[in-house]
Amino acid sequence: MKLLRIFSQRLYLRIWLAVVLGMAVLTLAVAWAWKIAEEQRAQQTSATPPSREMVMRGPDGEVMAEGRAIRIPGPPGDGVRFEIAGSDGRPYELWLAPREWRGEGRPPPRDSAVAFWLRPPFGFLWMLGLVGVAVAVGVFPIIRRLLKRLEHLQSGVKRFGEGDLSVRVPERGHDEVADLAHQFNAAAARIETLMTSHKSLLANASHELRSPLTRIRMGLEFMGDDPASARAKAEIQRNISELDQLVDEILLASRLDTREVDVGTTESIDLIGLAAEECARIDAELDVQADGSLEVQGISKLLRRALRNLLENARRYSQGEITLILARQNRMAVIRVEDRGPGVPEGQRERIFEKFYRLPGASERSGGVGLGLSLVRSIAERHGGSVRCEDRLDGKPGASFVITLPLI
Repeated sequence: MKLLRIFSQRLYLRIWLAVVLGMAVLTLAVAWAWKIAEEQRAQQTSATPPSREMVMRGPDGEVMAEGRAIRIPGPPGDGVRFEIAGSDGRPYELWLAPREWRGEGRPPPRDSAVAFWLRPPFGFLWMLGLVGVAVAVGVFPIIRRLLKRLEHLQSGVKRFGEGDLSVRVPERGHDEVADLAHQFNAAAARIETLMTSHKSLLANASHELRSPLTRIRMGLEFMGDDPASARAKAEIQRNISELDQLVDEILLASRLDTREVDVGTTESIDLIGLAAEECARIDAELDVQADGSLEVQGISKLLRRALRNLLENARRYSQGEITLILARQNRMAVIRVEDRGPGVPEGQRERIFEKFYRLPGASERSGGVGLGLSLVRSIAERHGGSVRCEDRLDGKPGASFVITLPLI
């Protein structure tokens, strides 16, 4: 079953198998046609025995007997017998002894298995089979070399789809595969240029936004503490905080999307200590369900940002206690943040990790710009992990966000 799955998945094996099966069908068809021809010839021979003119002369050249000679069937190994109807009306019989074996050892019997497989149509079948085997062996490296380029192209497309925009495939030859590789490289170069330009524009624009935000904040400080403008000042301050958060998250998202950008030093991180600090900041409950320490290799400020985003998101929507659960599952650390909010509909549990996506009706709520959960996913994937949304473990109303990270 596994072998059939490999043949069905590999194009070069399917083409090679098609060639082999074609040769096998051709061999069987030719052998069948040869056998039919032999049977028809045998039937014609048995119906009308062939005859030929034969003349027997003596030592002085005198004709001793002449006439039509017909071969008489006899037992195998008894030689060849002919019956001659002489021109003088008398019947004659000619007997030829079996041929003498001049090789080494005993001669093979005419009707032995060796002789049977060497006679037509089986002799021709074996010859055609050997030719088929030679063709199958010879054509395999040709097909493999041709389709190896398709495998390189497939690998390049896969890496490109995984986010490596710098990948390119070799352009060898002048056929359709080479043209396809050239078109892929050209498209990949254009996409990489557009994405680089987009990220650069986004990062520069986000960076430049900080200057007017700083000036607005300074202007608010010069407004003083006039009670008449206190309400407007508080509203402006809240909007500035949201804009500042948005700029900060856009900058971090653009840096995480670019693999080449250095976002921090990788080190050994104790998840228990990190989680305890973040839980104490927003008064969440910490539940450690693992024996010993839980250490991962990563960037401390990014993992702290991921935990903070989940805890703040839970605090924003929760109507009760928030619990952060740490556990170990095989070679993975499991971080679970559970709240008692309205929960997330099952059909939206994947979309909430998209950039700037918020649940219907969430735009009127305070806080949140739609980038927090997207950053959590980017950070988890940056560390070789994943994040998902599911129901609470106890089945009560609320949401549960689960991060899995590989342990050291």
